[in-house]
Amino acid sequence: MDKDKAIIVFQGKNLRRVWHNNQWYFVILDIVGVLTDSVNPSDYLKKIRKRDEALNEGWGQIVTPLRFETHGGPQNLNCVNTEGAFRLIQSIPSKKAEPFKRWLARVGYERVQEIENPELAQDRVKEYYELKGYPKDWIDKRLRGIAIRQGLTDEWKDRGVTQETEFAILTNEISKATFGKTVQEYKEFKGLKKKNQNLRDHMGDWELIFTMLGEKATTDITRTRDAQGFNKNKQAAQRGGQIAHNARKELEQETGESVLSKSNFLGLTDQKKLEKKNKADKK
Repeated sequence: MDKDKAIIVFQGKNLRRVWHNNQWYFVILDIVGVLTDSVNPSDYLKKIRKRDEALNEGWGQIVTPLRFETHGGPQNLNCVNTEGAFRLIQSIPSKKAEPFKRWLARVGYERVQEIENPELAQDRVKEYYELKGYPKDWIDKRLRGIAIRQGLTDEWKDRGVTQETEFAILTNEISKATFGKTVQEYKEFKGLKKKNQNLRDHMGDWELIFTMLGEKATTDITRTRDAQGFNKNKQAAQRGGQIAHNARKELEQETGESVLSKSNFLGLTDQKKLEKKNKADKK
């Protein structure tokens, strides 16, 4: 899962969450959908607020609109933190409430553990990729790439780049310089159609390596130049990507093969399930 935004699963249903102000916030309509099986969580929520006057009066204190990518584009969705989720659950007469409470408590506890010991977060991400069937040597590169990416985004934040659109533009500058494609163009090249499909989860070894090189070079150039503001950081991103581009071209000249590949890992989970089934059948 992405550190800042993630879709997690509770009893077979998707629940969107975002890391905000040092805690998890969950989309309210997803919580209602998980606990009620309602075909129209929005209407169900209106009835809850109408029935529970205290909840309705304090709505502004427990609800925070946060930005999410949706099928209709970026939208602000009403969210609650763990405390707010517990308050909302009190107004929902559902047999599913108790296991959901325990699950929320566990999620919060795991996050506290990860803050105290960051290696735990890395271990959980590693386990996630292992369960999906990724090779272990690929997982090592992917985890290293996550660390490098985090270092770069932290650097950008410290230098006046704060808006999500600016992060996306800078990332595209590195990608365009390194591979000749923006992130979206690269996803289309690989046949990735869903918005929640992470391009890096479908990169091969060399693609990951040159992505890391472009971002690490950008980080170091940004520091060396003491780049401040969006425009200066954009120049550093272009230069970092160019360095990765030059290295990629050298390798391709030596091997006679393109680093860019249309291969992806879309069928990996199904393959893993098939392998498990075959093993079970043999027993």
